[in-house]
Amino acid sequence: MIVTAHLSDTHLDSEPRSIERTRAVMAYLDGLPYDLDAVVVTGDIADHGLPSEYGQARQLLRSRHPLIVCPGNHDDRSAFREHLLGEPASTGPVNRVLRTDRFTIALCDSSIPGKDEGFLEDGTLRWLYGVLAETPGDLPVLVGFHHPPALLHHPYIDGLRQFGAERLAELVQRHPNIAALICGHAHTTAATTFAGRPLLVAPGVVSTLRMPWERYAHPTDHVHLDQPPAVLFHVLDDAGHLTSHHRTVLV
Repeated sequence: MIVTAHLSDTHLDSEPRSIERTRAVMAYLDGLPYDLDAVVVTGDIADHGLPSEYGQARQLLRSRHPLIVCPGNHDDRSAFREHLLGEPASTGPVNRVLRTDRFTIALCDSSIPGKDEGFLEDGTLRWLYGVLAETPGDLPVLVGFHHPPALLHHPYIDGLRQFGAERLAELVQRHPNIAALICGHAHTTAATTFAGRPLLVAPGVVSTLRMPWERYAHPTDHVHLDQPPAVLFHVLDDAGHLTSHHRTVLV
């Protein structure tokens, strides 16, 4: 059985609120009486893409479990690389892979510098194709990114989704060992399908999206700030069945 924790959208901004919510989630994960196979963070780690915010993230996201991260639209690629990953600064896509003898996680950079919507560059798709080509066909793969490539039925989020997704769909359909696709950006737990596979959206650590049918009393307010942070657990069993569990965390 493979168990991964999936969180997203910490939006660290040097303010106590974002720091404490992120710290609470990571403390919960580190306090589990079980060694997770991975902790996955699908973007918008920093709110303004500042070096100081990534310095905070580097401390707060430190974990006893294997950690893999990718950027979102609020992140800055160069600062992300240099101050979070400890790598040379570069403006190219930040694509990351975690390989084990039981599974592979490939996180693609869907950010577009200077824009809020998402897109996988041709080079990123070539990178993902290479990761999949090097992965044994019987080894399960989780593919992740920040922006959802499917409609979630919220006008604001759908207008900022991952565009050009038909290119990704074609690649996914050629690789049956892709167990699921995971993402963030929407600040709401959601489950749908994409290219015939599960598409699982993590809740936001910093805030929770109000869906259209929840906003009758708040017609211009898209977010709950008083909902607790949350995390998803994705469980892949030996038969290849995927199950996800949502957990809220007390701050």
